[in-house]
Amino acid sequence: MEEGDTFKVTDRRGRGGAPGGEPAGTPGPESPHAAGSPAPGRAGLEDLFVMLAGSALVHLGEAAHPGSGERAVDLEQAREAIDLLVLLRAKTEGNRSLEESRLLEDILYDLQLRFVRAAESGSKR
Repeated sequence: MEEGDTFKVTDRRGRGGAPGGEPAGTPGPESPHAAGSPAPGRAGLEDLFVMLAGSALVHLGEAAHPGSGERAVDLEQAREAIDLLVLLRAKTEGNRSLEESRLLEDILYDLQLRFVRAAESGSKR
């Protein structure tokens, strides 16, 4: 190639083509996945927060176990899930988007309140 020559790479991995010549599955400017969010099928930080929160809710007895459908309180397991979220907050400081930070803070606030209520009701028995 001569200096100044350019070349074009076309991704042909998509099935068919989307309107406008974009390969299928390529997010457009109006797509919610265009602004740094992971594409569908790819996990992101928010997904990790929600997964750990779901685990904490199951162990707090607030949600049914997905396998058995039963509700049971296991405060130690709930505490571990909440502690992991607190650890992620510290380790990802300065690397989260505003939306990720808001979600994490909301989740932690809610889970910590639920944990205290569950611990208090368990000690009154």
